Amino acid sequence: MKPVRKAVLPVAGFGTRVLPATKAIPKEMLPVFDRPAIQYVVDEAREAGITHFVFVTGRMKGAIEDYFDRAYELESTLNEKRKAAILEEVARTQLPAGAASFVRQQAALGLGHAVLCARDVIGDEPFAVLLPDVLVKASPSCLKQMVTAYNKVGGNIIAVDEVPAERVSSYGVIDPVTAGDNGPLVRMKGMVEKPAVDKAPSRLKITGRYILQSEVFELLATQTPGAGGEIQLTDGIAALLAEERVLAYAFEGRRYDCGSKLGYLEATVDFGLKHPELADAFAAFLKTSGEPRPR
Repeated sequence: MKPVRKAVLPVAGFGTRVLPATKAIPKEMLPVFDRPAIQYVVDEAREAGITHFVFVTGRMKGAIEDYFDRAYELESTLNEKRKAAILEEVARTQLPAGAASFVRQQAALGLGHAVLCARDVIGDEPFAVLLPDVLVKASPSCLKQMVTAYNKVGGNIIAVDEVPAERVSSYGVIDPVTAGDNGPLVRMKGMVEKPAVDKAPSRLKITGRYILQSEVFELLATQTPGAGGEIQLTDGIAALLAEERVLAYAFEGRRYDCGSKLGYLEATVDFGLKHPELADAFAAFLKTSGEPRPR
């Protein structure tokens, strides 16, 4: 069983749900409290042992590549001004030489197509997929939990979390077989995209974290377009179910959909309230926000 050491991050989307903020800034670069959203996702993957990142980009996404590169002028200025603490923080954003690949998705043909664009870089290895507009606050990280499970059982694993019954029609949910004796691992026989509340096979929604075997690439390459006329990753995984075992992993943690305005605000507040230096001051501000301030 090969280890999971590569991750695909699809970052080619326009971020239409958070316009106009993303008119000129990639949605992945919008700051969540004190760092861009993409940094949290990369940090999560690093904690899980990922050593190579494949960013599937589109036009106007150059800021992502620049962010993970060295910033010589900035580092030189910080060094001259002896701002060692800030310099150390900036240095941690840099990925090691050769640890990142950037491939272009030239047309918006769906998440499955974006993953397929990474095929030549991934090769025949298992790999993770992390949706960059989904942040998960968890310790250990969501992907770390999944990799730990993968190292025991192998195969394909997708992260899921439970939603209220009245909200299942807003998500893709899994059709489980049984939880069995595998703790958070759930055997599944299918997935249903946005089912009616009374038809939903479960309340376990797909979260945006995956560990997949390379066989999924052939299925994505040959499948016909699905919902929205796009190549859907869920369709590829559904086809994979006919050939291999696919497990769902009910992770411990909280998920934030930063591709929506409300989810972005929720993440900003919650991450701010956990900041090691500013949490208390931020909490005090929130308690008094909206009240008149002395002149």
